[in-house]
Amino acid sequence: MKLTVAAVLFDIDGTLVDSTPAVERTWRTWAARRGVDAEAVLRVSHGRRNEDTLADFLPAHEVSAAVAELGVLELDDLQGVVALPATTSLLPAIPAGRWAAVTSGPRALMQTRLRVSGLPVPEVLIAAEDVSEGKPHPEGYLAAAAALGVDAGDCLVVEDAPAGIGAGRAAGARVVAVATSHDRSALVDADVVIDDLRELQLSVTPDGLRVTLPDRLP
Repeated sequence: MKLTVAAVLFDIDGTLVDSTPAVERTWRTWAARRGVDAEAVLRVSHGRRNEDTLADFLPAHEVSAAVAELGVLELDDLQGVVALPATTSLLPAIPAGRWAAVTSGPRALMQTRLRVSGLPVPEVLIAAEDVSEGKPHPEGYLAAAAALGVDAGDCLVVEDAPAGIGAGRAAGARVVAVATSHDRSALVDADVVIDDLRELQLSVTPDGLRVTLPDRLP
């Protein structure tokens, strides 16, 4: 499969950075403090903003304080946060104005995870605090495309979670899913599912970014 796009919009956790062990540790620590079922939280948290997940388990008036509490735990635990395969070579090869990151995480944490993983922080990074609606709402991807000066329908979204795939699709983008954090059976709404970014080849052309992917459906 070959396609030409104006820009590539990446999720961060599970797509560019392997942070799953740290994410699970912080959620388990928070849940233990609050007497909340950690397994229930982990089943619904991936790819969503913290405030959206917390709203499922706490009264509305407690969510803001819990977001702050969880944020401290997350910034204190960077153990094992590393770049996923091919990201250290792929991202520097894309012109700065041709890629962005759209994350459900807070900006400071996402910038920190990228840096400790040895990855560049993009000029355009749409974080949790930049949107009023989190994934699977398309607001984040639409905002990133607009900031790059391109149409979301001319972009490729790269995601690892069902909520993000839904957001990319709702924005009108083509969506590639990396099976780094979920089984392939959970990623069936993507256009293509790959094992990781080693299977994505990209070159810069006068017409945009030429992307080559395995001809493999979910």
